[in-house]
Amino acid sequence: MAADNNLKEGEDFYFNDKGQVVFTATYLSKRGWCCKSGCTNCPYDYHQQADPSVPSEFQDHWESKDFDFDDDTEFDPNLDD
Repeated sequence: MAADNNLKEGEDFYFNDKGQVVFTATYLSKRGWCCKSGCTNCPYDYHQQADPSVPSEFQDHWESKDFDFDDDTEFDPNLDD
């Protein structure tokens, strides 16, 4: 989605009780990607996985697709890479 500085209150965002801007699912869908920040109205269902109090930079830090956590291999600190 191209940059659009013409966001419409009520359609693209609203203000919550604390005065914070909250993006709507409509806007987040139009944006086309998930920021993994745990948005209240996330259309990608990431809000069910994320803790909004933890910055997204840290939420995926320990995930690794290359490491098998079920592997019984012992860690040897003396091994060189």
